[in-house]
Amino acid sequence: MSDSQVTLRTRKFIRNPLLGRRQMVVDVLHPNRANVSKDELRTKLAELYKAKKDEISVFGFRTQYGGGKSTGFALIYESNEAMKKFEPHYRLVRVGMANKIEKASRQQRKQRKNRGKTMRGTAKTKGASK
Repeated sequence: MSDSQVTLRTRKFIRNPLLGRRQMVVDVLHPNRANVSKDELRTKLAELYKAKKDEISVFGFRTQYGGGKSTGFALIYESNEAMKKFEPHYRLVRVGMANKIEKASRQQRKQRKNRGKTMRGTAKTKGASK
């Protein structure tokens, strides 16, 4: 199933020298297939635009009703430095260029904050660590 034909069409192509990238809307035609992985799309775009796979970011894909066609966005950066500078952290985590920041759940952070409110002085830091 994954070896069936996939066609990429790009439109609204813009060169953005201030952000060091090329940006475009990508239409993916994938008949007889549910959808195409972002990793595979990055590989195909790298071949198409003679860029490195790790300098390409694809996101926002939606499959049309009835299947067979998806549309999303692609950004092809000129360098890894430009990508790390301008790309949002969560998308860098997705492609493996950054590590996810692990933190306590939202509820736990709020509970810790409110426990700290009941204490005074140095006890505040001790209460927050519990």
